[in-house]
Amino acid sequence: MTDRELLEAAAKAAGLTLGAWSDNYGAFMYRGVEPGKSWWNPLTDDGDALRLAVKLRIAVDPWGAGACAVAFPGGDMAQIREPHYGDDPSRATRRAIVRAAAEMGKELR
Repeated sequence: MTDRELLEAAAKAAGLTLGAWSDNYGAFMYRGVEPGKSWWNPLTDDGDALRLAVKLRIAVDPWGAGACAVAFPGGDMAQIREPHYGDDPSRATRRAIVRAAAEMGKELR
């Protein structure tokens, strides 16, 4: 999946209505989600990633070699392991959250 496809599936799982995609920002415009905030991309924004994890009840367990997000859709458990990117463990954690949400979104298709 491309980053855009991951974000679309994650948004679907969270019940978010997204606006237009911007190639320049690599993000979606918010549409009626949070006043005063223009862009949504939990792959790059810690706040967006945390709100996504909370909304979907995704438990996150950062670990030494990357991040592990554990989603609980319908009582099922799925582990998503994401390796670190250089010296940025937060990036791996955000990506694991989005991948877990995207898996949940794929179930809704």
